[in-house]
Amino acid sequence: MLPTDTIEVDGTPVSIGTDLVYIALHKPVGVVTTARDPGHRKTVLDLVDVEERIFPVGRLDIDTSGLLFLTNDGMFAERIAHPRYEIAKVYVAEIRGKLAPARVTALRKGIELDDGPARAERVSVKAAHAGRGVVELTVHEGRNRLVRRMLAACGVEVDSLVRTAIGPIRLGRLRAGTWRRLRPEEVVQVLGESRAQLD
Repeated sequence: MLPTDTIEVDGTPVSIGTDLVYIALHKPVGVVTTARDPGHRKTVLDLVDVEERIFPVGRLDIDTSGLLFLTNDGMFAERIAHPRYEIAKVYVAEIRGKLAPARVTALRKGIELDDGPARAERVSVKAAHAGRGVVELTVHEGRNRLVRRMLAACGVEVDSLVRTAIGPIRLGRLRAGTWRRLRPEEVVQVLGESRAQLD
């Protein structure tokens, strides 16, 4: 990409300034998704070495690993975190118990949780053997421990949970605890995937 290139999202020019930072981090289990922690636990900012002041976009709970964005761009953060923009987040869960076909259908149609209904856009059972399995779910929300609670409501327990994608950006071969800067074209791809519901 050249400095003279023009970037557009839905026909509208987008400026990605040199002072804006977009980072993809593979958050490990045991690290908290916050800028500071009163309990002095390791935070996601402890893993990233940049001069700019950045913040995590959305959350991954301490027991969940996977893809997390950090930025100093408030507009980008809102596009990722707010459910009205319908950015897909993909999770892979290792589970104990059997996720019956009727439960898969229920996850797609929507199930009632204590803080309201939740549904997965896609659910795929990747493996199942001897009372254990691997399930991939795609959701658009970022409520606290949402995927774990959805699966618990279906009678299965989550042993491990990894977020493998946010919009078009995949975790890929990024190792736990490492990070990289998003390329300008990747930022545009993410913004292009957000589907705002106009008032």
